[in-house]
Amino acid sequence: MFRLECCCTDSDDQFYNSLMEEQKSFSLPAPLPQWPKGKDNGISIDSDGSILPQGGKNDGQFWMDLPDEDDTVKNGIIVKNGNLESAELYVHVKPALGGTFTDIVMWIFCPFNGPVTFTIEFLNVNIEMNRVGEHVGDWEHYTLRISNFDGELWSVYFSEHSGGEWVDASNLEFIEGNKPIVYSSKHGHASFPNAGTYIQGSTKFGIGVKNDVDKSDWFIDSSKKYQIIAAEYLNGVVDEPDWLQYMREWGPTVLYDGRSELEKLISHLPFFIRLTVETLIDLFPIELYEEEGPTGPKEKDNWYGDERC
Repeated sequence: MFRLECCCTDSDDQFYNSLMEEQKSFSLPAPLPQWPKGKDNGISIDSDGSILPQGGKNDGQFWMDLPDEDDTVKNGIIVKNGNLESAELYVHVKPALGGTFTDIVMWIFCPFNGPVTFTIEFLNVNIEMNRVGEHVGDWEHYTLRISNFDGELWSVYFSEHSGGEWVDASNLEFIEGNKPIVYSSKHGHASFPNAGTYIQGSTKFGIGVKNDVDKSDWFIDSSKKYQIIAAEYLNGVVDEPDWLQYMREWGPTVLYDGRSELEKLISHLPFFIRLTVETLIDLFPIELYEEEGPTGPKEKDNWYGDERC
């Protein structure tokens, strides 16, 4: 299995993975309130998620949020920071490519996604935004594709925000013999096959969102810390947890003042190459200006059928 590196370069990322189990020092979704539409007070959610609405579709009637300030610390752990010591990965096993392969999808939950950092490469300028990119409840994943003919790892899919890429096993980094490394980016938790800096934005102008990944002392060994949550092709052998059937949002919708944040970025550009705010808006993904609460694994477009190509 994999070793998941939670990696940072400038400083340790304070928003880590978390385990959804009441007995551990940090639990989700147990401390998260459920917010019926139009009401101010949330309803506490039990640790297995049985109180959550089951099935259906994301109709906007319910969403989750962090607890009130008085409840944000649980057993000495700041809830939105997560806790690597108790964290696990959630595993979905399914056949792929007509049954010639088996995909092992490793889902990672982080209670909070931190602000993005904009970079202007040719000026060597990095600007951490105040709130742009922040949202509650972050689900990410990577996928191991195993050959059903010889049982060997064929390739790995690295999920990177709204996209991703397949990487052949021969191009992966390994540790402890046969454990490939998955790097998780600072604040955003996108996954990458190698250490370095990855830019999301305009390669032409060298301006965009900076995804930093590097080796660190913070990691999860997913060969030891995992929980199988679904394998539909086994016809009921795996009992799916109640929280997996929650098809609504795991965080509230957040609107950002993107214009003022971009003006902060523009102020660092030389006068003769400054871009208009309108031009910059076109360079960056729309989720940097408005963040809807993310849905859970079963609402993602890769849950059923083959992984993205």
